Amino acid sequence: MNSESSTKELSDISYSVLDLASIIKGGTISAAFENTVDLAQHVEKWGYQRFWVAEHHSMPGIASSATSVLIGYVAGRTEKIRVGSGGIMLPNHAPLVIAEQFGTLEAMYPGRIDLGLGRAPGSDQYTAMALRGDVRNNGQDFPEQLAQLRSYLHPDSKHNRVRAIPGEGQDIPLWLLGSSGFSAALSAKLGLPFSFASHFSPENTKPALARYRNNFQPSEVLDKPHAMVGINVFAADTTEEAQKISTSYQQQFLNLIRNTPGQMAPPVDTMDGIWSEYEKAIVMKQLNASIIGNPDEVKQQLQAFLDETQADEMIINSAIYDHKARLRSYEIVAEVTGMK
Repeated sequence: MNSESSTKELSDISYSVLDLASIIKGGTISAAFENTVDLAQHVEKWGYQRFWVAEHHSMPGIASSATSVLIGYVAGRTEKIRVGSGGIMLPNHAPLVIAEQFGTLEAMYPGRIDLGLGRAPGSDQYTAMALRGDVRNNGQDFPEQLAQLRSYLHPDSKHNRVRAIPGEGQDIPLWLLGSSGFSAALSAKLGLPFSFASHFSPENTKPALARYRNNFQPSEVLDKPHAMVGINVFAADTTEEAQKISTSYQQQFLNLIRNTPGQMAPPVDTMDGIWSEYEKAIVMKQLNASIIGNPDEVKQQLQAFLDETQADEMIINSAIYDHKARLRSYEIVAEVTGMK
């Protein structure tokens, strides 16, 4: 990556976790949830700022479809780490329902709940139609839905005929998530924090961040931009092991572009013979912001990524088949960034 001059060091920013409750081959959904909770408990101890789970549907390898329920499960088995959505796909839901669900979560776990919002379906076109009831609902009314959601959470909503109880008057931080410029522009206009999905849309990272920062309007929420950037990290004690554990995610992404999503596969020594050169090019283009290596290499690559993005926070996705290897990857990040 090309780096720019930076005054930020790795110890200057905070780090968070993105988890999809991956279902591995030979595993169960219950085990996926237990692994998610165990990861949350470990990263809380290591100093991570927040733990987010993401809404996906009709995907055999991802168990986080009932996102609000899973957030409550994780928050109930941790003590202080912030828990939230990365994100809730708002066009899939009535804004009132999300206000009630997150109002309930905030009442249960005060000061610990984040509501990250996106506008993609989190699945394929047929599943989106099943969720939204209208295939033409492509998220273009997201700004109106967001305004409606915010109105339900506002203290003045007690005067409305329709009220979110729980929800109204609760201080639930809202984040906008995106992989293009749409949410960057909207979060800038509204003065909200913005989280960009570099972990699967690396080529749009710098333009989206520039659009957010250049157009940011201070609000009662923020007086200056706050950008969190997603990144895939596969850290291990040796470079060879790091490269190997990253192959599970490469296989998962390969299955997505083949339209054959499945459970997370075990790592392999080489992807040669599994993908074609064309497929490899597509996968690596989407995942070229991934950080893979031993502790020294990971530290160097994280600093380069920080130099380039000037992120205020990084949210780390480590889709690793073996749970112990996944824990070790997050532990290495904690060590090299000064959290632990």
